[in-house]
Amino acid sequence: MNPQDFLGWNAVYLAIALFIILCIFLGVRIVPQSEKHVVERFGRLTKVLGPGINFVVPFLDRIAHKVSVLERQLPNASQDAITADNVLVKVETSVFYRVTEPEKTVYRIRDIDAAIATTVAGIVRSEIGKLELDQVQSNRSSLIERVREQVAAMVDDWGVEVTRAEILDVNLDDATRSAMLQQLNAERARRAQVTEAEGRKRAVELAADAALYQAEQEAKAKRVTAEAEAFATSVIAAAIKENGIDAVQYQVALKQVEALEAVATGAGKQTILVPAAALEAFGDAFKMFRPK
Repeated sequence: MNPQDFLGWNAVYLAIALFIILCIFLGVRIVPQSEKHVVERFGRLTKVLGPGINFVVPFLDRIAHKVSVLERQLPNASQDAITADNVLVKVETSVFYRVTEPEKTVYRIRDIDAAIATTVAGIVRSEIGKLELDQVQSNRSSLIERVREQVAAMVDDWGVEVTRAEILDVNLDDATRSAMLQQLNAERARRAQVTEAEGRKRAVELAADAALYQAEQEAKAKRVTAEAEAFATSVIAAAIKENGIDAVQYQVALKQVEALEAVATGAGKQTILVPAAALEAFGDAFKMFRPK
C-alpha cells in the first residue's frame, strides 16, 4: 500500500470517527433539573425530555422548546368587580403557577401568563358578584379557595398547575368608604345604647332581687319569732295547766320588772312611780319561790 492510499484511508477513518463523535454529541442531551425539553422530528412532537441524561436521534430530532418548570408568579393584577349589593370594588390579585406538561403549554396556548391572568380576572368578578360586600370582607379565605379551585380546573388543559391564588386587597371608592364609615359609627352608637340599656335593666333586676331577698329574710325572721312566741305560749299554757294561776301571776310580774328596768336605764333622770298593784304582783310572784 503506497503512502497516498494510507493517508486516504486514515482520512476516511478520521471522518468516520468525527462523525461518530458528532452523533454522540447530538444524540445525548443533558437536561437541567429546573427544565423540560420538548423534542420535535420533522416539525412534529416526538417526546418530552426530563431532567438528567436523555438520548435523541441525531440530525432528525431537535430541541424545539426549553420550558422552565420552576414556580412562577404573575404580576399583581387589579380589576373592578361589583358585589351582590351593587358596590363597586377594586380587587388586587396575585397568582403562582408552574408548568407540569410543557407539551400542552407550548402547543395549546400562545401566551400562558396573559391567559391565566384573564382567567383569574373573570373568575374573581364572578365569585365576588355572588357575595355582598360584608361577606367579601369576612369570608376572604373561602373566596380565595373557590377562586383557586376554579382557576386550577380552567387551566388544566394548558399543562400548568396553579399553586397559589391570593386576593391581596379589596379597595373601595371614596364615596362608598365614607358611607361605610358613617354606617360603622352608627352601628357603634347603637351598640353603646344597647349596652347601656342592658346595664340599666340588669341594675333594676338586681335591685328587685335584693328587695325580694330582703322581704324573704324579714318574713323568715317573723316566722321564726312567731314560732318562738308560739312555743313560749305553749310552755306557759302547760305551766298554767300544771300550776294554775300562780304561773300566770309570775309571768305578769316578770314582764313588769322588765318594763321597769327599761324605764330605769333610759337617758336623763326619771322619777318612777310604782303602783300598789304592781308591788302586790311582785309580792305574789315572790311567794311562788317560798317553800310550801
